[in-house]
Amino acid sequence: MTTTHHLAALADDHLAAARSAPHGRSAELILHEDQLRQSVIALVEGNALEEHNAPPAAALQILTGRVRLTAVSGDVELGAGDLRPIPQERHGLVALTDAVVLLTAVTA
Repeated sequence: MTTTHHLAALADDHLAAARSAPHGRSAELILHEDQLRQSVIALVEGNALEEHNAPPAAALQILTGRVRLTAVSGDVELGAGDLRPIPQERHGLVALTDAVVLLTAVTA
């Protein structure tokens, strides 16, 4: 059975969870179909996802707030409504404000 997700409700729920979490973040894998993955990730201002390797293909959509996508090729600031491919290199993510993003990744 296919599940429908409401992104605004997920964003609200995960941001509330991140604000009460000691590590300042909350995440959930909401779609897992073959090699396709989509995750909602909430970060409280100042928290980060440390540098990590990129999957074969990925994109980041900002649902709320502002973030900085860090990479060797250069950092980029993104805000609500922005959609950007993730570079094929090690990268990280820093919350400039409380933020929620939708990560879409192809793993193979």
